[in-house]
Amino acid sequence: MPVPLLLVLDGNSLLHRAYHAGAGDGFLDADGRPVWALRGLVGFIARAAAYLRPDALVVGFDCPNDSARRNDYGGYKAHRPPKAADLAEQIAAAPELLTAAGVRTVVPPAYEADDVLASSAAHARRHGWRSVLMTSDRDAFALIDESTSVLRVRNGGFDEAVLVDAAGLPELCGVEPWQYRDFAALRGDPSDNLPGVRGFGSATAARLLAAFGSVDSAWAALDAGELHLVREAVGDKAAAQLAADGVREAVERNRRLMRMRTDLDLPELDALRLPLSMAVFRRALRERGINLGPSLWALTGGVPPQREPLDEDPIPQLRPWVIRRGMSGRRDPTPGQMSLF
Repeated sequence: MPVPLLLVLDGNSLLHRAYHAGAGDGFLDADGRPVWALRGLVGFIARAAAYLRPDALVVGFDCPNDSARRNDYGGYKAHRPPKAADLAEQIAAAPELLTAAGVRTVVPPAYEADDVLASSAAHARRHGWRSVLMTSDRDAFALIDESTSVLRVRNGGFDEAVLVDAAGLPELCGVEPWQYRDFAALRGDPSDNLPGVRGFGSATAARLLAAFGSVDSAWAALDAGELHLVREAVGDKAAAQLAADGVREAVERNRRLMRMRTDLDLPELDALRLPLSMAVFRRALRERGINLGPSLWALTGGVPPQREPLDEDPIPQLRPWVIRRGMSGRRDPTPGQMSLF
């Protein structure tokens, strides 16, 4: 019997992707409100469901009112300019729209969509399910394991997405999933205003972790007077930077802020199950000026349409890629498919 699959989406990151992909296209509802990012988010959900055939679905969003991470470290995301008004409006509207359409959403007080991904993956694992986490944020790579994969959306939208599993991450980043948080903490995350260690890009961080396993082991070598071992792994300049004053505190700060919660309260998995009601879904979308129908088939228990009707703005067909290891039982690759990377 197939292992059930939970699809979890990072609503904020995908809304940002959809907004910038369609910004300025003039897609407004009858009341003049912007809807292109909302439509793009629904498109992401529909296309992922059509390809992965999940048994259940949940979408997470950042808390709009408070941030535990910013309360911990005032510089967290502090450099970001205010969101454009039309983007902020669509972010605020998204949870209500999806809830009206029958999609379960989670907006955790003081926490973020990343924490919903982490908690959902842990929730699925405890119940013997697999999960796929869909996001444009690389931080989710730290959540990969034998039951959890990440569907990362990159520039170019869904057609350029990659599905990364436990076997694929070392090929992509040079580190194992359990090393990824150290990797990210060393490299830093400019998008969150978290500086890394000077001289440590992705390649240098991967070399250090390949040699020592963890940054803690590298520091243990420094404490034992074995600077030469660190120099052999990353070179003289990078080794000196790793040993510099204040670096341990900065890396510990990054690791702390990058750690995602796995204990959020979530709905039971049976409450997240598909299919959804096509009538309810379409009515909710149409009330916001979004006209989608047959492209929602995988969410609503339908069958793939032969062609999109002329009165609907079509969502292009998926360009498939190889799904590796645990996911391969859901859809077998065929000759000519795009490789994972």
